[in-house]
Amino acid sequence: MSVHFIPAFADNYIYVLESSAGVWIVDPGDAEPIFQWLAPRQMVPTAILCTHHHADHTGGVAALADHFRIPVYGANKRIPALTHPVAAGKLAISSAEIQVMEVPGHTRDHIAYVWNASLFCGDTLFAAGCGRIFEGTPEMLFHSLQQLAALPPETAVYCAHEYTENNLRFAALVDPGNPVIRDRQIQAQKQRERGQPTLPSSIALERASNPFLRCADPALIASARHFDPLSGGTALSVFTALRRWKDQFS
Repeated sequence: MSVHFIPAFADNYIYVLESSAGVWIVDPGDAEPIFQWLAPRQMVPTAILCTHHHADHTGGVAALADHFRIPVYGANKRIPALTHPVAAGKLAISSAEIQVMEVPGHTRDHIAYVWNASLFCGDTLFAAGCGRIFEGTPEMLFHSLQQLAALPPETAVYCAHEYTENNLRFAALVDPGNPVIRDRQIQAQKQRERGQPTLPSSIALERASNPFLRCADPALIASARHFDPLSGGTALSVFTALRRWKDQFS
């Protein structure tokens, strides 16, 4: 499978997945860059996969679905032009079998897709970070991230925004003794200077350096208590404190 990055807006990524089983579009917030990318390649997409309903992930769905007459998969009718509501389990499209995971927190109906050892996680998990909590609860997002962290370590992580450098600055603040974070910062800076995405990450790399996946680590517990002396020592309470801290970070 080939994964193509299609930049949109200030920092979104739309993904086009190409394989012998077909061509899928993931989270098309804008139709125009997809039309422009597909046309010279004479590609006709097989389906659209949506992780959640926010407009920067779905704004181009209706136009693409109407033009190509293709199905749209997502959690529920908050996805424009939805034809196939999906829930956790296996999803068969053409000859592909895709795993659907329910990962609420950023929104209450957020899902993620795993195919060919690649994770398309929308705004739930970011490189060195995680999504803001708009509709869910800290507990929801915490457990969703735990689900993703339990995937095989070699799983490639394709999130929907280029937030890596900012996330790594926060990670370095709350986990200053972590050498993996320092190495990632150097690599990410070089990638962005070359105009390259900092993605994909991997589950192994996120486990080693993403503070929101490491909330039982003593260094992160200490940082959470520095931010909020009343935060407890449980992984969930540390996660909750770190997420509130990140909301204030710039």
